[in-house]
Amino acid sequence: MPALIMTALLLPAFGHLYWRTRDTRNLLWFLAFFFVLLRMALLYPGSVWEMWDSRQPWMAAWAQACAMLASGLFLGSLSPLSFRLGKVRILYAVPFILPLIVYALLGYGVYHQATPHGIAFWTFPALAVISVVVGLFWGNAKGSLPPMVGIGMCAVFGAAAVWLYFKQGVFWPLVLAESGNHIMTALLVVSVFRRLSPGVAISVLGFTVWSFPFLLMFPLSQMPLLALWLMRAIVMAKVAAALGLILLALETELATNQAAGERERRARREMEAYSSLMLSRQRVEDFDRQASQICATVVENSRFSQAALLLLHPVGMYRVMGSAGMDSATERALGSLALRIPVAEFLTFPKPVADGVTVHLDLSQWLTPGDDLTRLHFTSTMATPMQGRTATEGALLLAGMRRPEEPLRQDDLAPIEILAARLQSVRSQTRMLEKLIDSERFAGLGQLAGNVTTQLNNPLTVILGYASLLDESSQLEAHEHKAVESILAAARTMRSTLESLHRVARGPSAQLAKVSVSEMLVDMERLHRSEFLQRSIEFRLNVDPELPQVQAHAQQLRQAVLHCLQFAMDAVEHVEEASDRTVTLEAKKEGNRVEITISHSGPAFEHPDRAFDPFVPPQAGSGEAAGLGLSLCATILQDNNGRASAANLVPRGAAILLELQAA
Repeated sequence: MPALIMTALLLPAFGHLYWRTRDTRNLLWFLAFFFVLLRMALLYPGSVWEMWDSRQPWMAAWAQACAMLASGLFLGSLSPLSFRLGKVRILYAVPFILPLIVYALLGYGVYHQATPHGIAFWTFPALAVISVVVGLFWGNAKGSLPPMVGIGMCAVFGAAAVWLYFKQGVFWPLVLAESGNHIMTALLVVSVFRRLSPGVAISVLGFTVWSFPFLLMFPLSQMPLLALWLMRAIVMAKVAAALGLILLALETELATNQAAGERERRARREMEAYSSLMLSRQRVEDFDRQASQICATVVENSRFSQAALLLLHPVGMYRVMGSAGMDSATERALGSLALRIPVAEFLTFPKPVADGVTVHLDLSQWLTPGDDLTRLHFTSTMATPMQGRTATEGALLLAGMRRPEEPLRQDDLAPIEILAARLQSVRSQTRMLEKLIDSERFAGLGQLAGNVTTQLNNPLTVILGYASLLDESSQLEAHEHKAVESILAAARTMRSTLESLHRVARGPSAQLAKVSVSEMLVDMERLHRSEFLQRSIEFRLNVDPELPQVQAHAQQLRQAVLHCLQFAMDAVEHVEEASDRTVTLEAKKEGNRVEITISHSGPAFEHPDRAFDPFVPPQAGSGEAAGLGLSLCATILQDNNGRASAANLVPRGAAILLELQAA
């Protein structure tokens, strides 16, 4: 009676624990002890342990069914393994415990603990075999206990129960099955929680003593006092098991709260480390050069031991701008792979991780036969995207997760996702600031060019006029005519330069029209092919056949492309080997923009960010004229709602990217 009362008092504690935590395991424990309490209440009028008394058979039958169900709930709460039957997933605990419940109802309620004859005799062994077979599969499944322990315990208790049925009848096999279930529960408590704590100790002690009813099958008539104390210990073991499980639930909740607090502190420290990064806001190139520092900070403070920053380059390709925690071979192979990633499809379909924006990225879709990443076993990673307005402008690639046994949670990824959003914001602001600076610089340049043109045009007209008169004079000798022709040539060159300055200084026209870029480039290739052949330069033209038209001034756009081609031809003339002199003209569509790329195999830009500054040689030997031509090119693109940018290529060469709005 005291055990019945104490179990009834402890039952609301399990209900309260489930209400607080909404944990399925606590709910199963609540249900299990509810059925334990029901079994104790049913057996109390029938002299409790004298279950062989057949005066109330169905009361004993339902009591034993409750006992089997409770023991099955304990096992299922600690080992919730399942198997698939068609499209339905079934817990092993269900087919394991159902035959034992049927056994109890038939053995106690129908046959009144008497062994049946005929075909009915084999009903009970068949039920036992079904439960044992399911238990063997359950023990072999990958779970909390080693397979040999689960299979061994199930085989030993199952064989002993079948043997007892043939030797002593219906009663003792069910007692042995309940004892075996409680011993397995004690082993699962140790295996699942894996700690030395009061909750574990009391739970294991309670379930171990609770499994002692099988000792009553041995003759204890000579020691009635021992039998009495054994029965009292078994009854009170239920209370001990209940107290132990309550302590286990509280310890688990405390450990969960402590882990959550530690994760919160770790996330706060991580956020503080990321916020202390001083990101450059002067030029995009300066920002990109901080990639290695950014990755090193991520590796130092996050759960990932490897990080790489992938950014979209102005030439329309992704590049690994920096990394940390990776060896040089992996970094080089990842850099080569980045060049093959299509901008339009990058990070558009993968499923997010932990309900965030970080995704699992499978790199195998871009791998080529013999790729080093395959040999290095680096074929998948996590990626936190840097999402721009029209495309993914970059991503933080993460690999080498520390503490892999712990699941990846949202608070592990949230600081990195906030960092990626900050990187995208700062990079976008830096790009906008560049455009603003360029606009102001070109505005000042326009004023300067207008003043210079005005101040020099009149004296130059006088020089050209008098030089022309001298050239027409018949009184000059041959060497004097030659000198006058030199004056005229130099003056005409100066006039051409002033006209270029005048075009730089002029305001943009509002009359834009649809221009077919493909037709324009094909015409230019046809007109200037001979010049490329004369200079021994290999010229390549790649135009997307579905290239849309653009809104621009046709003549101005043609002039801008011609300036870039002239610059590329001048650049490759510095290449010693004639076979290495290559100029490539490409045009493709990216979103709602058309990109024209003029690349060459000559020397790289000394300062790509200053390639369009007037009168500043962008590369060795290019001369002032080329610098002025690129400056005029940038002005033309700006007048036509476009943008010009420059970049160096790997392993050598340089490229100019002209971006225009599609019509």
